[in-house]
Amino acid sequence: MAEQPFVSDDEEPFVSDDEEPFVSDDVEVAAHALAAYDVAPGSTLRLLNLSENATYELTDAGTGARSILRVHRKGYHRQHEIESELAWLDALRRDCDVAVPTVLATRDGRRVVTVDHDGTPRHVVHFEMVAGAEPDETTLTVEDFHTLGRITAALHDHSRNWQRPNEFERFAWDWEHSLGDQPRWGRWRDAVGVGDAEADVLGRASELLRRRLEDYGTGTDVYGLVHADLRLANLLVDGDRITVIDFDDCGFGWYFYDFGTAVSFFEDDPAVPEWQDAWVTGYRTRRELSARDEAMLPSFVLLRRLLLLAWMGTHSHSRESQAISVTYAKGSCELAERYLTTH
Repeated sequence: MAEQPFVSDDEEPFVSDDEEPFVSDDVEVAAHALAAYDVAPGSTLRLLNLSENATYELTDAGTGARSILRVHRKGYHRQHEIESELAWLDALRRDCDVAVPTVLATRDGRRVVTVDHDGTPRHVVHFEMVAGAEPDETTLTVEDFHTLGRITAALHDHSRNWQRPNEFERFAWDWEHSLGDQPRWGRWRDAVGVGDAEADVLGRASELLRRRLEDYGTGTDVYGLVHADLRLANLLVDGDRITVIDFDDCGFGWYFYDFGTAVSFFEDDPAVPEWQDAWVTGYRTRRELSARDEAMLPSFVLLRRLLLLAWMGTHSHSRESQAISVTYAKGSCELAERYLTTH
């Protein structure tokens, strides 16, 4: 997407030439939100990613400084839920050795800017630019997953010990809101490539998964506040410094669902068992992981796979969906067959 001008409140309203109306709306929301910050007129926005939210790189025309602007998807989070995410980031910076992004406040101290866009509240958050690059997913190594396991354990340690503010509220990644009657990302049955034969095998695997999760339970030893998208694509590596980004999906779920997210979009890769061993070894350098928990990891891989299958059906605009949605159902069925016969 071409760079677009930022306009302040006293200039003409922003008009985008982009053909996709939801992208145009996001840029307009971003432009209006930036009026609350000390950003020079003529600054530019460049779209980095369009997924759950629209993420922009902002370049200040006055200083040349770059930062990140996140325009939240319409209706996905309420303002106080976003504030809760930012509260966890604050606590992690204060009490944990895992690096996380820093939020930039407006001139009057707000960290979430709400813009009324055609009668709908839209929320925007401004972050400092984080140095580094994500690991190359075409050349992943066991060392990458060892590192990710260690970082995951550190976040779990913090989550288990942190005294959350009374007003803290995030949504749940429980069965009801994942694959149950109120699926947050839609129904996997409605995804591209899921016909009667696919629905049969996926349905049998889903039912077995439901029973195993029910047996596993939701006690405080296995269920709590998790990142819920803790994959290598959400690590920025700059030399020895690794920053964990994109806490937008953080919420209450099974701790080891975080391993399922670690292999997002390539859950059926033949190397996953080897990567799982490395992740587990890295995790155990920071905290205990019981044999019972380890035995559940394939279940969380399948849970994530079915969630992403549903997600692709409702997020056809995302780069991931456009790249692999046509073949994702077939791979999901193969994974489900293995789950039914080997786990």
